[in-house]
Amino acid sequence: MTAHALGRFIGRLILAAAAFSAVFPMFWTALNAFKNRVDIVTPTPLFFFEPTLDNFAYVLGRESVFAGLVNSLLISGAAVLIGATLGLPAAYAIARYPDRWSRDIQFFVLSLRFLPPVAIAIPLMVIWLDFGLYDTRLSMIVTYSLLTLATIIWLSVPAFARVPKEVEEAARVDGYGPYAIFFLIALPIALRSLIGAVAFAFVLVWNEFLIALMLTTSDAKTLPIVASELTQLGRDVPWGILNASVVLLSIPPLLFIGVLSGMLNSAFKRKTQ
Repeated sequence: MTAHALGRFIGRLILAAAAFSAVFPMFWTALNAFKNRVDIVTPTPLFFFEPTLDNFAYVLGRESVFAGLVNSLLISGAAVLIGATLGLPAAYAIARYPDRWSRDIQFFVLSLRFLPPVAIAIPLMVIWLDFGLYDTRLSMIVTYSLLTLATIIWLSVPAFARVPKEVEEAARVDGYGPYAIFFLIALPIALRSLIGAVAFAFVLVWNEFLIALMLTTSDAKTLPIVASELTQLGRDVPWGILNASVVLLSIPPLLFIGVLSGMLNSAFKRKTQ
């Protein structure tokens, strides 16, 4: 075996090990969701067992889970919509019309992601208590919109910067205005990267826990908070129920990403036909 072939083999082995380490925990979680508790706590891991749907039935049968799912869908969806509506034009303006403030704006937006969640949650909790909006969907939507706005701007600026200026100049010569160039030229060209930014922002706020824990108590609790309340302290931890809640918590973002990917693939197929 030559040195080049050996290097490729070692590289593929490392990639396979990394993929296994990422996929196996998700596979094991999904497997445990269909197990009885006695099959989970056994000293010998079981790959073959009699599956049960009791864990999913328990999770789906709780009213708090349905309320948390509705809250998560409304809050995360609205926050991503607001973040994309405001963030994409802002990112395009920063990328295409840079000035002496552009780098400062990008650093400020990025710095919002550097802050620990508790540093954001405590001041916002005081603000929403003063306005009488604590534990409401409106306060959560505004709070999460700050997160999605920062994320979408941060990820979209490089996408718009890669759009060829020659294409936009040609459109400008044909009589297109700045808004038409943004919607008809820049957005379609950068669509693939922009969809990735929007999907990442959705997953980020969907899985967010600490801010939701500090800004909600009952009415606006999101699904991660409700899922964390399914556990019990002591020796009788309901591992099957916890694993089932993790699986159900992961389904909406996977469906969201799948729908966006399907839309993107169909759009590119129409362009190539």
